Parts: sequence; structure tokens; C-alpha cells
Amino acid sequence: MHKTVPVIAVDGPSGVGKGTLCQALANHFNWHLLDSGAIYRVLALSALQNNIALDNEEQLARLALNLPLMFDSTTAEVKVLLNGIDVSKDIRTEETGGAASKVASLTQVRTALLQRQRDFRQAPGLVADGRDMGTVVFTDAPVKIFLDASAESRAERRMKQLQLKQNRAKFAEILQDITARDERDRNRPVAPLKPAIDALVIDTTSLSIQDVFNQAIMYTTEKLAK
Repeated sequence: MHKTVPVIAVDGPSGVGKGTLCQALANHFNWHLLDSGAIYRVLALSALQNNIALDNEEQLARLALNLPLMFDSTTAEVKVLLNGIDVSKDIRTEETGGAASKVASLTQVRTALLQRQRDFRQAPGLVADGRDMGTVVFTDAPVKIFLDASAESRAERRMKQLQLKQNRAKFAEILQDITARDERDRNRPVAPLKPAIDALVIDTTSLSIQDVFNQAIMYTTEKLAK
């Protein structure tokens, strides 16, 4: 691991705007981007395709170690490839998201994927988006940010996203899914979702994307100057 390469670690639950912020920060600094959630989603999708039970820790860990995963960042939107096939849309379904949250709670799976995530740390710098980037994966990151928002506002955002894609969505069901996922992520025995002690916490409930970006840029510039 290249410890001299700076990392901006952005953590938080689903639907708080982590992906949008991380993409903006990576573009601003012209740094690499790691979407760690996509790795867990690809693993979950691969498990579903291979009929591996989502609680079969040993088989999932073996799959994680040999996951034929690649990110293609040559296009405007980063493509996620599994076995050379673009699965960017497949991993964004509610089913895959729920399955990813289940496999991510398993100790052996997290251990198997730890080094894989750390290998993304390459010059000139890395913006890492996830649940435990600042608390486990990149504990020495000079910049740690934790985004949060109310479950209701996150369910509302998710519903609008689904409606844009012509998917029928029920607010109550989405809210229930988000609450269940939060519960699982925050209370898992390994790498629970929580802000790092030295993280800047931003509540995005009533903030625009621009507001969040401005706060993050100010904080990051100040931290990297030290």
C-alpha cells in the first residue's frame, strides 16, 4: 500500500449523496475513484448468479478472492465489468443492494476484499466512497468525511431516482428497506457503519449537492495543506 498517496475517505449510509460527492471530488482533483459499494454489489450479484447462499461465508469469501471485477473509467460514467460484461445497471437494483448489505456483514468476506480495496490507492491520489473507508480500509487517510441524512429524505431521493427510470416505487417499501439496511450496517460485528473519530460529519438532509461539495472542498483543501 502506498501510504504516501493521499486519500479522501467518504463514508455514510446509502442515499446520502456519497457517490455524487466522490465523483465531483475525483474530477476536481483529477484523482482515482474507488466505489467500494460497487465491489460488494458485484460480489452479491455474482453470488446470486452462481446460486451461492448469502450466508455461506466460506463460499462467498472464496468468490471474493477470485472476483473477475474491473472498473472502466474511460467513459464519462465509470463502467463496472464482471467477467468482461458491463453490469453497471444490474448492480444498482434494490435486490442487489439488499444482498450486498447481507454479504458485507460477513467477516471473511470483508477480510477477502480489504487488500483489493487498498490496491486502488495510487498516485496522484484516491477518493474512496464506502461505509468503512475512514475507520478500517484507509485509517491513515488525511481527509475523512462522513455524510448522513434522515432515512425519510433518503427514501424520497431513492424514489425519485426510480421514478426517473420508469420504475414503480412505493415510499413505504423503500423506507423499510433503507431502515433495515441501516440497522444491518450500523450493528454488524465487523466494521460497523460509523464516523471515524477524526471525520468531518455533514448532514445532507436539507443541503444541495453544491452546498455539500463546497463544505467538502474547503475542508479537504485545509487538511491537505497541513
